[in-house]
Amino acid sequence: MDYDAIVVGAGHAGIEASLVLARLGLKTVLITQTIESIGRISCNPAVGGLAKGNIVREIDALGGEMAMLTDASVLQFRMLNESRGGAAQSPRAQIDKYLYSRLARASLDREKNLSIYQETVVDLLLGKDGKTCCGVILQRGRRIHAKAVIVCSGTFMEGCIMIGQATLPQGRIGEPAAQGLGQALRRYGLNVGRLSTSTSARVRARSLDLDAMKRQDGDPIQAFSFAHETQTSTRKSHPCYMVYTNRDAHKVIRDNIDLSPIYAEFADGPRYCPSIEEKVMRFPDRDRHHIFIEPESAETDDAYLNGVYSGLPEELQEEFLRKIPGMEQVEIVKPGYAVEYDYVDATEHHATLENRKIPGLYFAGQVNGSSGYEEAAGQGFWAGVNAAMKILGQPPFIVDRYDAYLAVLVDDLVTKGTKEPYRMFSSRAEYRMRLRHDTADRRLFLRGVALGLHSDERKALFEEKMQKLDVVKELLRQRRHRGKTLYQQLQDPHFPLEEAMDLVPEMANLPEAWRKTLYLDIRYAGYEQIEEEQVMRLQRDENTLIPGDFDYDKVPNLSTESRIKLSEIRPHNVGQASRISGVRQSDIAILQMVLHHKVRA
Repeated sequence: MDYDAIVVGAGHAGIEASLVLARLGLKTVLITQTIESIGRISCNPAVGGLAKGNIVREIDALGGEMAMLTDASVLQFRMLNESRGGAAQSPRAQIDKYLYSRLARASLDREKNLSIYQETVVDLLLGKDGKTCCGVILQRGRRIHAKAVIVCSGTFMEGCIMIGQATLPQGRIGEPAAQGLGQALRRYGLNVGRLSTSTSARVRARSLDLDAMKRQDGDPIQAFSFAHETQTSTRKSHPCYMVYTNRDAHKVIRDNIDLSPIYAEFADGPRYCPSIEEKVMRFPDRDRHHIFIEPESAETDDAYLNGVYSGLPEELQEEFLRKIPGMEQVEIVKPGYAVEYDYVDATEHHATLENRKIPGLYFAGQVNGSSGYEEAAGQGFWAGVNAAMKILGQPPFIVDRYDAYLAVLVDDLVTKGTKEPYRMFSSRAEYRMRLRHDTADRRLFLRGVALGLHSDERKALFEEKMQKLDVVKELLRQRRHRGKTLYQQLQDPHFPLEEAMDLVPEMANLPEAWRKTLYLDIRYAGYEQIEEEQVMRLQRDENTLIPGDFDYDKVPNLSTESRIKLSEIRPHNVGQASRISGVRQSDIAILQMVLHHKVRA
């Protein structure tokens, strides 16, 4: 069995990686331990959120699949922070987890260059040089050769789940861990560590008194995919509910805290998705914490309890939940649990997510220390494209961090690494105004076109959108009202958009999503211009490339710490070098000078 590329793991990273490889014409095999688990939603049944929604739209603009799957399985849509500025807004959708998984499998099945194989990868095949990855070894002994291997193992590599004192070799409850590959990577000298996270119980919605809770209806459903912006969704919107924990529930947790595997080492646990045990113990003065009751599917009665991630024994999870109003008769379908798994230090990767120690081997998703479906999918696309580019003899696919949240994610991982599951926030991006979720197509669509990942229909729609937005902006600049142009008037937050639409019918005729983008462009034009000037200065550093074999030992006057850091991480350019923790700005100035003279020579 010989392929151009092998993708290990069929979660969100594996789906995007295998699809982009196949769509770029490469013979690809996706290896998964359980075919029925393809695209499974392991934790909360939702896609998007602050900054995460931006990543989903960026994947779509480049030619990925996650936004399309989300639009087809949405149960509720919300635009977060809509009352705030454009840079703070981001879409989030509750999704039907079973429908999403089936649609993901169907999208894989449609690709003629893609095969699916059920097995467990336990080791790598290395070439004659003993360094280059040229395939994998499966649990039953079979060997598969390929020019590139992308590991997207999620929480499964040497994974174990913990519920109370019970520890099971699983990567997700009821599904066996992938054992062998983590130990193999250690033997090959990769820096492999352990991370942990947790998830919440699933309960029967009919066992809850929803009338005792606060109902939360969604916004009118909007599209994640730019291909659907001009269409009206036919999906039915489902409500969520909110309730709070209380002192009685907290007492049950405190009285039994020694039985929680999470609390035993919570100081090293995730800050951004803490368990209820961690929240209760970290914040003893707080009498309550949010719980969001989210539907998992239109096909089942299961509900997800967002906000009460727990590793307590099952009977204690039930006990503390039953102290909460509206949950007195709760029936747990699946308990919450903690999960611990192997991850690889991403600072050992190139900016392409190819490992420096083992050429031909790429990593994407939680195995790089990130969290979240969206971060995983974005890395899967990134690694898949770059593996394809290398196989095809093309330049690497690199996006600058001022052009995409996805680039911020990858750049942070490979330059800084992480000691806890990395979660994307808008605060991680220096240039948030230009990274609005609604401008992802303007920033990245043509990159997808250049890769050959967009249909003629999508290209025509994009060109129509850009052309109509330009026409209406020009009309607004020409037409005056009360002594100012309408373009100037719209920069005043007190000037009603409806008045401009009455005066410029061409604006009123735009699809709503396009009209909103137009308004935000005008409203924040001044702020974006300031960012644009900052970006132009930054581009000098980003465009100063550092050769892959650059010898930092030959650079005079570099500090020892900077020399070690730069030699270990091997930054792609000076901008990336300047973001490495521990590298001094004075050393960056020296490096710029040396590289400048090297180019001139």
